Amino acid sequence: MLLPRALRAPAALLAALLLPFAAACGGSAQADSEAGVTLRVGATGWKVEEAVLKFAHLDDTPYKVKWSVFQGGDQQLQAVRASALDLASSSEIPPVFSAADGRPNFKVVAVQQGTTLNQEVVVPKGSKVTDIAGLKGRKVGYVKNTTAHYFLYELLKRAGLTWSDIDAKPLLPNDGLAALNGGSIDAFASYGTSIITAHQQGATTVGSGADILSGNFLWSARDSVLKSSAQKAAAADLIARITKAYAYVRDGHEAAFAQVIAENTHQPAAQAERDLTAQQKQRPTRARTVDDTAIASEQEVADAFTELGALSSHLDVRSFWTTALNADLKKAL
Repeated sequence: MLLPRALRAPAALLAALLLPFAAACGGSAQADSEAGVTLRVGATGWKVEEAVLKFAHLDDTPYKVKWSVFQGGDQQLQAVRASALDLASSSEIPPVFSAADGRPNFKVVAVQQGTTLNQEVVVPKGSKVTDIAGLKGRKVGYVKNTTAHYFLYELLKRAGLTWSDIDAKPLLPNDGLAALNGGSIDAFASYGTSIITAHQQGATTVGSGADILSGNFLWSARDSVLKSSAQKAAAADLIARITKAYAYVRDGHEAAFAQVIAENTHQPAAQAERDLTAQQKQRPTRARTVDDTAIASEQEVADAFTELGALSSHLDVRSFWTTALNADLKKAL
């Protein structure tokens, strides 16, 4: 119902006077506090998190996000240590090695459940190797201090082999793929886009980390982020938005987002859709707060690397985990 003309101006004036008070309450105040924040966030392989937020129309953050691409979570944690990133996403392994010197400048603040598919040991087209046992005495590339390092070690144990039974070659994903195709290594343990590309080039799988890995992918924040209420709120909001974006994808939008994936990973859209559907069915991408179960899972990983000799002594992973983001994340989710 329209107000009489004589009352419209006072009503408008009253609304204008009330705006500052409304802005001081609830989410508006939080948005205002985040307006001057810029989060420098890492991504592995390609900017999939940025893409899914845009796809789900959730990229309208009140803070700025500067995404940077790395070949692995280990490099993201190195960037955090060098104060070049504020927020890193990785598997459970990179934080272990980044904290091994006892002087980490970060904390694990949240867990993102994710797929463990496309985590494989592959051999090139024409290889006579058909299983992990067949790798004995052969040159095997792997991405050091990542999931590939861990599941390769566990697969060797299950096959009755030790790490010293292979000629292990630490390589970055792109370098390992080139080495595999060039014949300088006999097999390659890697993940993500490099495995997808390897299969496109005729590689076959001889071992998988799908049932070895926990599916826990960790968000690590620089200590300086946790000292700022605005940055903490922004980090929690971003992590929650990614969870909501994947829920949107699963709500009947798999085919459309698969097209985005295909364009960025240079694979057929049909294959991208099959992979995406399988991944979200296996472990739907969603965030959860820090708890004892997640900490215990990473402790098992750290202990395995101590056993392997990759860590010189026992590492208590609880020393670099925190529940400081739990309240903000629960609210944002």
